[in-house]
Amino acid sequence: MTQQTWNAQTYAHNARFVADLGMPVVEWLNPQPGEHILDLGCGDGALTIKLKELGCHVLGVDASENLIQAAQALGLAAQVMDGHALVFDRTFDAVFSNAALHWMKQPELVIQGVARSLKPDGRFVGEFGGMGNVAIIHQALKAEMGNRGYDPELLDPWYFPSPEDYQTLLEAHGFEVTKIQLIPRPTPLPTGLKGWLETFANPFTVALPEEERSLFLDKVVHTISSQLTNETGQPFADYVRLRFTAVKA
Repeated sequence: MTQQTWNAQTYAHNARFVADLGMPVVEWLNPQPGEHILDLGCGDGALTIKLKELGCHVLGVDASENLIQAAQALGLAAQVMDGHALVFDRTFDAVFSNAALHWMKQPELVIQGVARSLKPDGRFVGEFGGMGNVAIIHQALKAEMGNRGYDPELLDPWYFPSPEDYQTLLEAHGFEVTKIQLIPRPTPLPTGLKGWLETFANPFTVALPEEERSLFLDKVVHTISSQLTNETGQPFADYVRLRFTAVKA
């Protein structure tokens, strides 16, 4: 399996909308002043800092050293950590995650670690890519890699579950799910489809010789652009988000 690599500057340029659209899940979290919160997959800290400004004691963790450095530059407590291997024991009132859990392809390990990290009655609140997320983009990437002789399933970095499947996993690890829903959210892309692909499709393109990568992305854009351009000519991504709230029983 190929790992995604991140560049904080590129991410901020091409994908700032990810954090900008994350406030509804913060509302589901309902953070209270003084609470200890773990931001799982905090990225560059754009939402972590909002939790801090609300009076919470927040620790951000992310697998990307580059993004963690960006979060630390904001004055945030943040450290490099694999979401599959959380090391905390009944430390937090809540674990929060936005747009990160779909990059963690062993969800059982993630949920086990979250459960260990929470105090009794602690809550796990998140939003990530759910069933059908970026389906048009996803299928085009896999098809084009297949056309070039690669096994796209070996390169596919994403986990997009149904609400039913994710609720079953949460309940199997001691959580009571209080809310869970799939939310279609077509999302305009300010730097276009290629900007999105350059930011998020690295696990596919890294398998290609460097001189082929831009042409590969151009081919994917050509394949999908007619389906992912709105009536005003604005490119968009076919996002579908899975949002949930669960309480540690």
